[in-house]
Amino acid sequence: VMVVGNLLIILAISIDSHLHTPMYFFLANLSLVDFCLATNTIPKMLVSLQTGSKTISYPCCLIQMYFFHFFGIVDSVIIAMMAYDRFVAICHPLHYAKIMSLRLCRLLVGALWAFSCFISLTHILLMARLIFCGSHEVPHYFCDLTPILRLSCTDTSVNRIFILIVAGMVIATPFVCILASYARILVAIMKVPSAGGRKKAFSNCSSHLSVVALFYGTTIGVYLCPSSVLTTVKEKASAVMYTAVTPMLNPFIYSLRNRDLKGALRKLVNRKITSSS
Repeated sequence: VMVVGNLLIILAISIDSHLHTPMYFFLANLSLVDFCLATNTIPKMLVSLQTGSKTISYPCCLIQMYFFHFFGIVDSVIIAMMAYDRFVAICHPLHYAKIMSLRLCRLLVGALWAFSCFISLTHILLMARLIFCGSHEVPHYFCDLTPILRLSCTDTSVNRIFILIVAGMVIATPFVCILASYARILVAIMKVPSAGGRKKAFSNCSSHLSVVALFYGTTIGVYLCPSSVLTTVKEKASAVMYTAVTPMLNPFIYSLRNRDLKGALRKLVNRKITSSS
């Protein structure tokens, strides 16, 4: 469901020229990142469940960790960019084309990918300097920073400080910006004279905020809460939410009530059926 949903959105936006706008540009990037984020962890977990082999080499573990944080950082910030795009579209509609140009959006996303690459590589370099001399059993279903740090018999204070700094930048800050954007959006919606228009806008905001709460609520719990508060079971349950559940729900949340995207998906499906015939 996750793979098909996200790939269909990417194809529909790429093929339909009417969807080459900032909003759908961000959505296509979000779908691509969700696809990559989930396929980085879930296939290995399914293979382990099917074969019973739960081993992974240390280099492969670091590679999985790198790509998980690379795509996770991009995912978090793009959701905030989408909230800002909605804020500009609703609160400053006359200046939308000037503020949210496609060129600026491409520059922002390109800079985000480069920034995420640098931060993820720094995490891996800090991890590679550690020594593991005790148990090598990772209490998780994929290689993440916090479970691996617990296995090290050397000082991990630098790693933990860097995790908190990065989490503040790429999780807490976007979350606060999203809340501020939606607060302004809700104020603007309250000024809409039509009751039907307000109800539709509230419905769209609530669906998007539910994904925001699910994604940021779990990631904040894992990376910003004290380790004494978070048990291993809660940590794994939270990880399932932002590595599997949210990437699966995003295509439905962002497309089911979007007429333009549903129309593009119908065209895409009809084109495939026609070509097959």
